[in-house]
Amino acid sequence: MIVMKFGGTSVGTPERMKHVASLITRSDEPTFVVLSAMSGTTNALVEISDYLYKKNPDGANDIINTLERKYMRHVADLYSTDEWRNKTREFLEAEFDYLRTFTKDLFTSFEEKSIVAQGEIISTNMMVNYMLESGVDAYLLNSLDFMRTDKNGEPDPQYIREKLSAQLEANEGHQIYIAQGFICRNAYGEVDNLQRGGSDYTASLVGAAIDSSEIQIWTDIDGMHNNDPRVVEHTTAVHQLNFEEAAELAYFGAKILHPTCVQPAKYAGIPVRLLNTMDPDAEGTTIDNVVMRGQIKAVAAKDNIIAIKIKSSRMLLATGFLRKVFEIFESYQTPIDMVCTSEVGVSVSIDNATHLTSIVNELKKYGTVTVDTNMCIICVVGDLDWSNLGFETLATEAMKDIPVRMISYGGSNYNISFLIKEQDKKRALQNLSDNLFSKK
Repeated sequence: MIVMKFGGTSVGTPERMKHVASLITRSDEPTFVVLSAMSGTTNALVEISDYLYKKNPDGANDIINTLERKYMRHVADLYSTDEWRNKTREFLEAEFDYLRTFTKDLFTSFEEKSIVAQGEIISTNMMVNYMLESGVDAYLLNSLDFMRTDKNGEPDPQYIREKLSAQLEANEGHQIYIAQGFICRNAYGEVDNLQRGGSDYTASLVGAAIDSSEIQIWTDIDGMHNNDPRVVEHTTAVHQLNFEEAAELAYFGAKILHPTCVQPAKYAGIPVRLLNTMDPDAEGTTIDNVVMRGQIKAVAAKDNIIAIKIKSSRMLLATGFLRKVFEIFESYQTPIDMVCTSEVGVSVSIDNATHLTSIVNELKKYGTVTVDTNMCIICVVGDLDWSNLGFETLATEAMKDIPVRMISYGGSNYNISFLIKEQDKKRALQNLSDNLFSKK
């Protein structure tokens, strides 16, 4: 069985839903399909929740009514028979009546998560109805029956495997199974979710749970590119990445893939393919455990970075200094991206300014603190093992005309990172493309 995941853009209109249905039915293998909400729906549901938090039920009802009208228009375009139009309209009426019940009671984060979950519930029901109308053997599963997180908010793979296997066994024999991405229950049985981008995570978790032969992530671009196509011209899709390389690129700015998506597939040894719904015959990008030696694969950039430098002569030979510094960031739940140390100081970068003032005030207890904002991390990914002579030089040579605030190399065999000013980002990415890829 293969797993196919389609994002919100891929199912964003009735026409695209029909196209996705045609892609699903191309496979001769039994298929497990994971769908996101139609594009724009989750944002609308979050806006409804925001009005309800502010105790403005009229504002919430306006958004609910607008969203309902939009979906009712989709029904007329998606289905060709009155039977399935009426059946889907009845389902949608019940869904939006359910959303309206939240405008009358106390509203908390628990209710918000139930509201946000409806986007995927709507899209999967509409898709299954369309496929059944078309004579396709499709069966709808409810992800809330098998997707669960533990008390730490992390997916519970054993529970997922047991419950999903039971669901498939009880409903065996279908060619296509469709379920919701993103949504789950928490350890206490309450409706929850896997955060934004969580549909990728769902697909990977499902693939690992059912030992699928392949996990396909369908988007609107033909795989992960060797540079940012929004900034650099003439980028090309990278045809193969190993899981470590893909994780580095995803974390440092390649938006096509959620950073956590590859982990369950990596541990299960299941290849992940990134494919383009608009060009389904394109090769795309395959992510697996194969390491291709001697290649630099791609470049990515992460914006809105803040660099913090703590300088202290007392650090010289002082034990516990770094621990104290890192504990401050931990206490404010602020992850660190890059770290560079010397005998008299330490520089770190973060991408979350929420607690910046408090963090800086705490750090001033241990030394002189300077902060640089509007920074950018440029990440070069490939086989960057230290034994590959000259590979790091290829990257640094491309950056010779760019002021570099920090360099991180050696923490991973797959990554060398440069911290630069955001204003130099475009020039840096172009220089790296010219130096690393154009000469091949």
